[in-house]
Amino acid sequence: MENLERLVIELCKQSSETRCLEFKHNNYTPQMIGQDISALANSAALYEKSCAYMLWGIDDATHEIVGTEYDLQTLKKGNQELENWLRSLLSKNAEFEFHSVPMGDKQVGVLIIYKAANQTVTFEKVDYIRVGSYTKKLSEYPTLQAQLWDKLRDAKFEERAAKQDLDAQTALGYLNYSAYFDLKKIPQPIDMQGIVHYMLEESILLKQDNGLYSISNLGAILFAKQLTDFPRISRKAIRIVQYKGNNRLQMLKEDIITKGYASEFENTLKYIDAIIPSSEEITLALREKKSAYPNIAIREAVANALIHQDFSITGAGPVVEIFDNRIEITNPGTPLVDVRRIIDNPPRSRNERLAELMRRLRICEELGTGWDKIVISCELMQLPAPQISLYEENTKVTLFAEMPFSNISPEDKIWACYLHACIKQVQSEQLTNSSLRERFGLSPTSAGSISRLIKEAVAQKAIKPLDPDTAPRYMKYLPYWA
Repeated sequence: MENLERLVIELCKQSSETRCLEFKHNNYTPQMIGQDISALANSAALYEKSCAYMLWGIDDATHEIVGTEYDLQTLKKGNQELENWLRSLLSKNAEFEFHSVPMGDKQVGVLIIYKAANQTVTFEKVDYIRVGSYTKKLSEYPTLQAQLWDKLRDAKFEERAAKQDLDAQTALGYLNYSAYFDLKKIPQPIDMQGIVHYMLEESILLKQDNGLYSISNLGAILFAKQLTDFPRISRKAIRIVQYKGNNRLQMLKEDIITKGYASEFENTLKYIDAIIPSSEEITLALREKKSAYPNIAIREAVANALIHQDFSITGAGPVVEIFDNRIEITNPGTPLVDVRRIIDNPPRSRNERLAELMRRLRICEELGTGWDKIVISCELMQLPAPQISLYEENTKVTLFAEMPFSNISPEDKIWACYLHACIKQVQSEQLTNSSLRERFGLSPTSAGSISRLIKEAVAQKAIKPLDPDTAPRYMKYLPYWA
């Protein structure tokens, strides 16, 4: 945050401590600070403030600047830095910054606490709230608790400000707005006000009551010239890592895409394509590069990771890891739909504005078609089925390179069989022995192996017969939910 000296002066003008402001002299009790961060973050969300503050070196009664003896950034809890200790006990959505601000010949410690997002901020798994100028357990005030959760459910990441109090020229200076007009395929206005008009219409810029502008999180994450200009979302930059072999023992390359998702999406895909395994085929005396993976599958998997990530999980962003035999694409957060129904269920995203704008910019496919294209394109290249793995706070999608049928694990064969049935179902068709053999690139002599696979998939209730009384050679199968 800029103009910290002015911020301190303005906060000291407050007549008293508030639900979003706390003054201290030299009290640096770690437990107290952790509880106050939780309380102030939750109060800021409840009372619709973007930030709350704790100031050290201010007289509690007169608000006179008396200075503090310590630097917040160097304090420790035991042998651990105070900030690291606090982050280990606060919930992942806690966002805060320590600053030491010189005020004349005195130092003032400033802790900026951003409002809670998506869920309450907890300390040691307990959420707190400010009642007057006191920090209390939220559970003791059920009415405030209900009001706070209503506010959190309504708050959207995309609509919050990433940078505030900017004039139009300064705000546009942080954004690659030309990329917006290029992606929309519309002429760029020749005057600044014309550009600002479009940015406001898309909520990339937000008009403030004081006549100045904010850059929204939506605008920053999609069109930032440098994500590092926006500290709270800079860790959401796409990280691309290439390894030697099939494990993480030896890293060959690492790159962090520090520009906005939309403005740099095509270049990101070109970079990935340049380092994934490929081969050359000569056709009609021409050399053609053949990628180990379908381009549409990579495109959709990366776009999904960007769109569906949970922005409330701080300190982590989308990661693309490239091995000799697979690509792993990981994003913070878990899906809002059952992954077993990801092909046929209506899509849901926690970032609807982001998803909607990226679709209008033609960065990703229309609603509900992305996973269809991933699965179908992998089937057409006769690759193992893409996997979706869920962890406590992450989702990982794995695309596999070509692999002999005999090397695919039994679990992955069942999963491929199930996804094939799903794709057939949404196309108003059914899985058969023949279609599954073709999907794996097997000859008719492998009909027995495929029959055994289908039998096991039925036993595991992944698929079911269309008509159990049909003769075995004419059997057709549906996904279990059809």
